[in-house]
Amino acid sequence: MESHKIDIRVRYQETDGQGIVHHGNYLTYFEKARIEYLRALGISYRDVEEAGLMLVVAKVEVNYFQPAYFDDQLQVDTRVISAKGAAIIHEYQITRGDDLIVQGTTRVGCLTKAGKVTRVPKWLGGKGDFELSS
Repeated sequence: MESHKIDIRVRYQETDGQGIVHHGNYLTYFEKARIEYLRALGISYRDVEEAGLMLVVAKVEVNYFQPAYFDDQLQVDTRVISAKGAAIIHEYQITRGDDLIVQGTTRVGCLTKAGKVTRVPKWLGGKGDFELSS
């Protein structure tokens, strides 16, 4: 899949005393977008867990360009830029209309439930052998 887009309406509790989205909430938006990206591929995060895997965030980079405010309608565009070895790298762009609000990336590591690093499975775009449960 090239990319996947979701809409997010900024809730009041996601803003700070100045009415601006608190910077930490963008990580929540990234996570929601990653989960919906998987769902668009026909995979739920529950499927990942049932296959005996965990996808854990190992690195985050965020660049802030403009503030977002309560009740803004934002769009999060997510794409995978790499799925090799034991890591998946996602790239995100959060926009409000034509305005770029935030751009970022996450590196997500693939682990077994026992906490052992393992290759990203084929059904997640990698070369690993973990099977997806039916």
